[in-house]
Amino acid sequence: MFRTIDSFIEEYTHESNITFQLLQALTDETLQQSVNEDYRTISRLAWHLVPTNVGLLEPIGLQFKSPAIGSEPPSTAPAIAKSYREATNKLLDAIRIQWTDADLQQTANVYGFEWQHGYTLYVFLKHEIHHRGQLTVLMRQAGLPLVSVYGPTKEQWANFGMAAPV
Repeated sequence: MFRTIDSFIEEYTHESNITFQLLQALTDETLQQSVNEDYRTISRLAWHLVPTNVGLLEPIGLQFKSPAIGSEPPSTAPAIAKSYREATNKLLDAIRIQWTDADLQQTANVYGFEWQHGYTLYVFLKHEIHHRGQLTVLMRQAGLPLVSVYGPTKEQWANFGMAAPV
């Protein structure tokens, strides 16, 4: 749970920069990659990472301009990455302008539970990390390069002259 605005901004800025780097590695040719037809494509999963002020964040009242939930993803990978960066910046600006640390202690009904706003932001961040992990699997299957998330990638280990741990 976040207890200060600055702690959320610091953590989310770090994590969203990693997500943005991954989104920048997407190509238009790989947007339809999925595990199978019953699961999200790279395009849909990447679009799901774009913050919106509905869904999880709606009950806590943050107001910022974002794509409509359920809207179709843009048709190009650069447009998805750009939308993500714009929405994350607007979310961070909204938190800086609209809230104080005391607002993080307020509660709202989120998915049937009374959550403090600081906890909702924590779940929001973990939700992004969860789906970012799914995205990296699809990116691997599509042959795309990965950036280091919480440690070196297989390719980075090779650049160090070492085999990746198994």
